[in-house]
Amino acid sequence: MNRLSPYRIAFCMLALPCLLASAQRVDLKGKVQLTRNGHPAKDSSSVAVWLTPLGNTPVADSLPQSESEIPKLVQKDKSFHPSLVVVPVGGKVEFPNHDPFFHNVFSLFDGKRFDLGLYEAGSTRDVLFDKPGISYIFCNIHAEMSAVVIALTTPYYGISDRRGEIVIPNVPAGRYLLHTWYETALPETLNAMTREITVSEASSTLGVLRLPTTRPAPEHKNMYGRDYPPSAPSSPAYEHP
Repeated sequence: MNRLSPYRIAFCMLALPCLLASAQRVDLKGKVQLTRNGHPAKDSSSVAVWLTPLGNTPVADSLPQSESEIPKLVQKDKSFHPSLVVVPVGGKVEFPNHDPFFHNVFSLFDGKRFDLGLYEAGSTRDVLFDKPGISYIFCNIHAEMSAVVIALTTPYYGISDRRGEIVIPNVPAGRYLLHTWYETALPETLNAMTREITVSEASSTLGVLRLPTTRPAPEHKNMYGRDYPPSAPSSPAYEHP
């Protein structure tokens, strides 16, 4: 009859709490309340919240995206839909053009720098976001178009809906650093909201995250660092041939 050595028994006893913790996974829920000038906003969507594991908290292995998991920033009616996408580092985002004219998608700011060039209606291009960061996305033709892609090293994230409700699914029990991002919130406000939390079956809620927003969306230049020319929707250079 085989017997476990004292060393193996001790190892199993030490490993057991970690194995039990990793088996406990919860859907972490919370609510975001955007405020403007001290009053609740009617729309609390597009707030990103993510968790960075601390200590011995397990981190899920990143899996390759399936075709159904690749998010799309659709260009339609001279807008990006949706305006915010979160992907794991190494994830891809597609940029289909559903307008009846050309677009030219680019990002020359923090995060991923790229220029997709001029491409016509009905076509699509994609970008691999291979490093963490926040990428501000614009169109070199239409100044009113903007979107954001956030690439993260953690798989635990969520985006609030219009009512401010947010869900971060399948989070293992453990300690995390909570991060919050919203495009028109001040950096010092977002830094002040960063805090450590503990996730367990008995503590699976973020509560209400109140986020004041005061500054307008930042203005931007075109990809050449110049002001956009006056809009010319009937210009043959931008129509679908």
